[in-house]
Amino acid sequence: MPKSPLTTQKNSEPNSPNHAHDQAQLMAEFFALLADANRLRILELVAAQEVCVHEIAAAIGMTEAAVSQQMRHLRSNRIVTHEKRGRHVFYKLADRHIIEIYQLVSEHLQERNCR
Repeated sequence: MPKSPLTTQKNSEPNSPNHAHDQAQLMAEFFALLADANRLRILELVAAQEVCVHEIAAAIGMTEAAVSQQMRHLRSNRIVTHEKRGRHVFYKLADRHIIEIYQLVSEHLQERNCR
């Protein structure tokens, strides 16, 4: 089978018959995590600067409890990191890959809408 241009060399085992399936499953789970409009709104805020739950809740019109629940999902999947300062927990992106994905999807949608 020819090599897909979507496959990366990192951690790939070309002789493993389950590698493509395992990678596809992991990617599906990752995209499912991002397939929530509120999480994407949160990521847009967190990409701009470190923010606490209170600031996120006020900016996107959610309760602090609901934001905290979303942040647990993002934190457990290593999308964001956190730092506790006094009574507040501040969040930031774990790395730039997430915002790059966000920007690419946004560009793709803009191009699609221009046609």
